[in-house]
Amino acid sequence: MFGIIIHEKEKLEIQYLLKREMDEILYDLEDERIDHIVKRAMKERYKILFSLFTRVAPHNECMNYIIDTRKKEKM
Repeated sequence: MFGIIIHEKEKLEIQYLLKREMDEILYDLEDERIDHIVKRAMKERYKILFSLFTRVAPHNECMNYIIDTRKKEKM
């Protein structure tokens, strides 16, 4: 287990980077041309990023990035 001390500005930058990366993954998951094996790896990456995001972002922002399970099955 690691602990980290960061300033508010650094926390906001981390939130921004994680949101940007998660938005890219969500966008790419809807692309029909991407193979399901690649999409599975993208979903695993998304889970890791979302886990990090929940540690630095307020609850109401995290709610925007929860993947709907019904939508997830289609992807």
